[in-house]
Amino acid sequence: MKSIDISEYKVTGKIKIEKTKTFVDLNASEKHIENALEDTREKLGELQDTLYAHGKYAVLVCLQGMDAAGKDSLIREVFKDFNARGVVVHSFKVPTELEKKHDYLWRHYIALPARGKFGVFNRTHYENVLVTRVHPNYILGENLPNIDSVDDIDEKFWDKRFEQINNFEKTIAENGTIIFKFFLNLSKEEQKHRQLRRLRKTSKNWKFSAGDLDERDLWSEYMRCYEDILNRTSKEHAPWYIIPSDDKPSARLTVASIMLQELKKYEDIKEPELDDKVKARIDEFIARLEGE
Repeated sequence: MKSIDISEYKVTGKIKIEKTKTFVDLNASEKHIENALEDTREKLGELQDTLYAHGKYAVLVCLQGMDAAGKDSLIREVFKDFNARGVVVHSFKVPTELEKKHDYLWRHYIALPARGKFGVFNRTHYENVLVTRVHPNYILGENLPNIDSVDDIDEKFWDKRFEQINNFEKTIAENGTIIFKFFLNLSKEEQKHRQLRRLRKTSKNWKFSAGDLDERDLWSEYMRCYEDILNRTSKEHAPWYIIPSDDKPSARLTVASIMLQELKKYEDIKEPELDDKVKARIDEFIARLEGE
């Protein structure tokens, strides 16, 4: 099987989204890929246990992609072997009335993982420079000062939002959060296939919304916004990875492999050692328990 080279997926310079891959051939059968994922996620699960005991880092995994890109199933398959106490998933929907009374980053900030845990954002703070940029009228619902109509939402407004998001990620990274940002790069043709499957298969009908087709009609506009996001917010402390996602098993293995390879670089993540005084009395404690 082809090895997964992080440099092939990491955004380190300006990209053109139309030139990025939506499919990658790992030169392996689906069964082989599934076995490799099983091995990788077991190692991730073990690493998470150590991360929890170490207690100095948190891991934030951000997933973005068009409808039907495979975010939900990726979460299910990649984090299957994690201890339930060690990973928390947040799926961000339309902001609630309470959330809209705060700044747009508030609901994301309070959902950040604690030290020792993984947090997964299924759709993320980037929706605030994506969906709202495609539909700027949504901004009016935030009731912001000096924003009274769509005409008030100019490029300076979006420049400020990108600056705020970059600052948000820099702050949490500098305070111990390891950030992974994955863009699940799905082709328009594959999205059509998956949406048709949702309609034709009764058990998948619940996943379909008529609004999904309206958003599909805006595909080019979404791709323009994604390209801007990838180019303006991929930083060394919070890099973007473009994951070819027309094949779900390959996408899941790629995401898991990138996380494992990168997290292994943190050599300071180790289980804490017992205090010397306690360690010196281990035999005594064993004998005490066995003597009960």
